[in-house]
Amino acid sequence: MKRAINICLLLSFLIGYLEWGKNNSLFIFQAEAEIFLKAMKDLKSILHPFILIPFLGQLIILYSIFRPGKSRILNLVGLACLSILMLLLLVIGMISFNFKIILSTLPFVITGIFALKYNRKLTAKD
Repeated sequence: MKRAINICLLLSFLIGYLEWGKNNSLFIFQAEAEIFLKAMKDLKSILHPFILIPFLGQLIILYSIFRPGKSRILNLVGLACLSILMLLLLVIGMISFNFKIILSTLPFVITGIFALKYNRKLTAKD
């Protein structure tokens, strides 16, 4: 169950939608591809908290998927790192009444709620 929730967290994070200006938009997975290509040329250009923290969250969740046993702390830290960007996108979508952005963040928010409830069950069992 833990693996399924973490995989859903990663996939729902990657479909987050960004939109700015008149004709500029992309999904988070497209932005990550551009960031990796840019990192090959100039490593300093990716040293920003809104790039590094969610990337760290992805790495933590990936590690948690393949790690044997249940690690509540790792799941929560990874979820927190990813939530920083996704909740910011949700707020931006609500402020600008951009339903594409709002709808792209809802799968992550719902999966995050399931992850929190699952981790609460693990705490209750301990």
